[in-house]
Order: sequence, then structure tokens, then C-alpha cells
Amino acid sequence: MSTSPVSLLPFNTFGLAQHARTLLVLERRSQLPELWRSLREALPLFVGEGSNLLFTAPFEGTVLVNRLRGITVTDAGDAWLVRAEGGESWHGLVCQTLERDMPGLENLALIPGTVGAAPIQNIGAYGVELAQFCESVESFDWDSGEIRHWPAADCAFGYRDSVFKHAARRHLILSLTLRLPKDWRPVLGYGPLAALGEAASPAQIFEQVCATRRSKLPDPALLGNAGSFFKNPKVGEAQAEALKLAWPALPVYPAEPGLIKLAAGWLIDQAGLKGCRLGGAGVHEHQALVLVNLGGATAEDIVRLAALVRERVEQQFGVRLEPEVRVMGPRGESNLDEVLACLN
Repeated sequence: MSTSPVSLLPFNTFGLAQHARTLLVLERRSQLPELWRSLREALPLFVGEGSNLLFTAPFEGTVLVNRLRGITVTDAGDAWLVRAEGGESWHGLVCQTLERDMPGLENLALIPGTVGAAPIQNIGAYGVELAQFCESVESFDWDSGEIRHWPAADCAFGYRDSVFKHAARRHLILSLTLRLPKDWRPVLGYGPLAALGEAASPAQIFEQVCATRRSKLPDPALLGNAGSFFKNPKVGEAQAEALKLAWPALPVYPAEPGLIKLAAGWLIDQAGLKGCRLGGAGVHEHQALVLVNLGGATAEDIVRLAALVRERVEQQFGVRLEPEVRVMGPRGESNLDEVLACLN
């Protein structure tokens, strides 16, 4: 435990030199009652690996790092029930399930972050989302001091969304239980996976996903980033048709009824922003959806670059991008507009 200003450099993959007033580490569930009593009014910020956070200022509160560990498996007849503690590595969980011949998560390989972060964002990639496998979520409710159990139906999962995302300072994710059907079927509808064919094995899909992600996405250990900075926007069918008429190469994907999902990276690239630099921040030269710390970037550099990207895309396509990354202010969750107002 540290009660003096602590560097957040190890806890944000953007590699920004921000600090928190206090930092605590949760390693055992037995710590929860005392932590809750001492921080009941403080509403700590729950952090795993910090792979989806942009700290725009020194954090004036307490950061609580989830390091709960453990994975258990139950045979449920037609499926495997895999329960993982919130501090486990998500990619590590994917690897363990495949090693134990329990496929299903291979499309979600190499997504950075912890198990505890996965349901908050309803992580997804290559045609698969966490919600498809979620059986239940266990959280510690900071309002009541009680452990709550959430069946998947109560989690309000949506595109990069959940009930937890809208109360991220209230719910500390303790564990996640996944249902992996034994009747496994490959999901090959996205990008290079389609070329594998229906006979592809889980291991082949895993390797292709990893190879594709490594070729497109920079390693945060080498080039600070938080993965996809923006969500893929969803627009109405009429707007999608008009955009497709003007830009036939625009990648589009069906979303919920009446909506079409657009490829945000393509929009940013076509706006001429791939490789764009502002201070120490840049748009990645191979994947325009990723903003990177090129070395010595400040939070202001990244915020202003994100605002520039959003403005250019909206000017050219009439589509407003929404950050997927959580933007943190000095006292909690913020947004690009609030931070920009403070900078200007």
C-alpha cells in the first residue's frame, strides 16, 4: 500500500507519466471489508492493467488495482463453465482454455487487459463478443459493501457497453463465469479468418488472430497505446447507403435492426490522418484506429489529436466518432469535450 503520490506509469498502457494520490492493491478477497470501510466515501478507481484508460491529469483519489487470481472449470454436460478471477490476464485465460481443449474464445485472443475489464466493455473482435459466452458476473458493490451476482441477462450487454460501464466506480468485478459450449463452431466472417475455411481448428484461428493483431496493432510495451481509441460508429441504413454510394470501398457490417456498423479505422485513414502527429502523439501508421505515444507524449497531446481526428472524420463523412477508451479527469470519468474545455 502507498499513501503518498504514486506513479501511474505501470498502470496505463499509454505510458503517460501521471500520478495518483493513493494506490492500493487487492490481492485477496479478505481485504475487501477493511478496504470498503476505509474507502466507503472515497469511491476508488478500479484498475486492472490500465489498457483502456487515458489519464488526462493527476488523479486526486485512490486507485485500487485488482490482482485477484484463480481459474476454475466445471463440466456442465454440454458446456464448460470457466470461472476466472478479475485480476487474471484476459489473453492468459484464452490461452488456458485452448490448452485444456475448451475452445470458443480464440477470436478474442491478444485483447489486452484483465478479466475484470472484459464485461465492462463487453470486449469483442473478429465477429465475437464476450456477451456470447458470459454466464454470470460477480461484483463487489461499493455502495452497499455487498457481493452481487449478475446473470448475463442482467448485464445489459451492448456494443462495447454494459451495466457496469455506466457505474464503473461502483462495481468492482471480482470474477467472470463463461459458458463454452462443447459443440464448438468456428466464427470466420471477419477479415483474414474467412480464408481459413470451415475446417479451421481453434488453434489455427487463434494463431491467425494473433498474427493479424500483431501485424496491425503496436505492442504497448514498445509504443504506448490503449488499443482502438474509437468505437466503430453505427448509423442508420439510409446514411450507410449514402456513404457507400459515395465511397464504395467503405467496409460496413450489420448491427442491430435498422443500424449499420462502419469501420472507424477506414474513415480515419480516408480522412488522411494515418501517420498524423501532434506533439508526442500520433495516429498509428498501420492501424489508424490506434493513437500512440511516440515518445514523451502528454495527455494534452493525445486529447488534442483525438479531437482533431474526430473533427476531420465528422467534416468529411458526417459521422461523429465516440471514444472507446475511458477518459479520466482528476476526480473520475470525464470525456473529450470536458477535457478540451479545460485545456482551451
